[in-house]
Amino acid sequence: MTERINAPGFLPVCREEMEASGTGQPDFVYVTGDAYVDHPSFGHAVISRVLEARGYTVGMIPQPDYRDADSIAVFGEPRLGFLVSAGNMDSMVNHYTAAKKRRHSDSYSPGGAAGRRPDRATIVYCNLIRRTYKHTPVIVGGIEASLRRLAHYDYWSDSLRRSILLESGADLISYGMGERSIVAIAEALDAGLDVREITFLPGTVCKVRSLDRVGEYVRLPDYEALCRDRKTYAESFYTQYCNTDPFSGKRLVEAYSDHCYVVQNPASEPLSQAEMDEVYGLPYMRAWHPMYEGQGGVPALSEVKFSLTSCRGCFGGCSFCALTFHQGRIVQARSHESLLLEARKMTEDPEFKGYIHDVGGPTADFRMPACEEQLKRGACKEKQCLFPKPCRNLRADHQDYLALLRKLRALPKVKKVFIRSGIRFDYVLADRESRFLEELCRYHVSGQLKVAPEHVSDTVLSCLGKPSHQVYEEFAGQYRRMNEKLNLKQYLVPYLMSSHPGSTMKEAVELAEYCRDLGYMPEQVQDFYPTPSTISTCMYYTGLDPRNGQPVYVPKAPHEKEMQRALIQYRDPKNRALVAEALRLAGREDLIGYGPKCLLRPERRERLSAAQPKKGRKDGKAHGGKKKTIRNIHRKKQNRQE
Repeated sequence: MTERINAPGFLPVCREEMEASGTGQPDFVYVTGDAYVDHPSFGHAVISRVLEARGYTVGMIPQPDYRDADSIAVFGEPRLGFLVSAGNMDSMVNHYTAAKKRRHSDSYSPGGAAGRRPDRATIVYCNLIRRTYKHTPVIVGGIEASLRRLAHYDYWSDSLRRSILLESGADLISYGMGERSIVAIAEALDAGLDVREITFLPGTVCKVRSLDRVGEYVRLPDYEALCRDRKTYAESFYTQYCNTDPFSGKRLVEAYSDHCYVVQNPASEPLSQAEMDEVYGLPYMRAWHPMYEGQGGVPALSEVKFSLTSCRGCFGGCSFCALTFHQGRIVQARSHESLLLEARKMTEDPEFKGYIHDVGGPTADFRMPACEEQLKRGACKEKQCLFPKPCRNLRADHQDYLALLRKLRALPKVKKVFIRSGIRFDYVLADRESRFLEELCRYHVSGQLKVAPEHVSDTVLSCLGKPSHQVYEEFAGQYRRMNEKLNLKQYLVPYLMSSHPGSTMKEAVELAEYCRDLGYMPEQVQDFYPTPSTISTCMYYTGLDPRNGQPVYVPKAPHEKEMQRALIQYRDPKNRALVAEALRLAGREDLIGYGPKCLLRPERRERLSAAQPKKGRKDGKAHGGKKKTIRNIHRKKQNRQE
């Protein structure tokens, strides 16, 4: 049982605290794989505060002992149901690197300690609940459940897994950001509706035994068909991708047997600005629970404590990103007043040093839907707003964002406002009238601006859903010239990705040559990580681009992935053998030598071999060498042997 600590303002974490608040039985018990941090950057805080604002009581069970069934029984049986989330991250991504190696820390746990949550936490927690509470409603949500709501490829088991709704034994999934759907679920349960009858709410996934009472739907291929044929899975995935929009998306049905169907209702409508303000204006403590003080607190809070979430949703449409399935493509933004109020509260924190670390969201400079049509008809099903080129209907306008940043800079106690959540450089270029780049460089960069071109090969960029390399080069040129104009020494740091579908060794070498020409060796390289419900992961599993059905080369062998990664960091001595092997496989031995374009110098034995005199030569020269040079080499070799 969690030790009781005086924590006024926080939601109760034990039965004694719940009873002290005057409540004997909570309406909901929220089980989460994260430590309890009452901050709007943490999903469990948002959902629990939204329910509290509607008059429901919520008890928190953060990181229960998944080996002990009693850890779930802290509050007894809730009146309406259990809410379960693996946390802010998919538990498998939280635990394992792209190379499937175990991580040694967890920034969402007290003191950063690893091992406080199980693998596949949503499934484990639900099964733990079901051991004691056989019939109590269980609703799962968060990123892990949201992205696994239908049949999905699982990288860690290298298999196609069933909907997490079936694997967990839960009753409902609240997918996406969840504020609308969780309130609707609470109201339905509070009205006495059986959880098995809640089959119609937007933003939810349910399971039914018959389709007789299910409204109009699109039927996806059955699970068995998906397992038999990867092309069928690619087609099914793209149908899902085209139906993520709340305005145009259709209800989807996936069958697992003649008496087991998983039904995905259309997504919840995006929040209005007033609703966004309400959510972020709830009485968060903006701190970790005091019970973690002796353990060093929760590191993840430090990353966001002095940052502002100004928007959600992203119309960027990168293939490797799951935002389309989770937050959606329609951007929602908070008002200036809401953000300024939060910023003023932030400046009163004793730990505030005058720096707002970020003002943004998935993409910092998106503050409005891509076009007017998105709020009427939704995002286009089979078209992207920025890829391969910006849509002619795109509204590229930074004026609102600039106005917000100016107001934040003018606040007392604020020394600097940074932008760290990333900008879309192609969106910046599309805005021809804005002063955004100038103000970005003058006020909001701290020596380095990090952007994400990801690659330089247009073949790979097409698979990534990113603009051509020429677009990035144009932005890099404008950024350099702007800093020269402002007499500032600030640099562009590109995020690069290795081993993405579409990248053969040829494209990997091309990326290494770019790093050479740039004079840049990244300290960190992101190896492509196939996480559930992305176009890139579908490519990885099927070898097909689901958008057009065309075959895609996929680097899967661990050794090949190591070589592609090593090429980007070719200057690191420990990567030498991998880089040399990669260059030979790519037929690029010309990059091993002494020329200015070479990536590697020859190894010593290669130099010695090259210096040996050729038979039949009378002048004693070998590859341009002189007799004296050869004698010196042999003399040094003999001395070493002696």
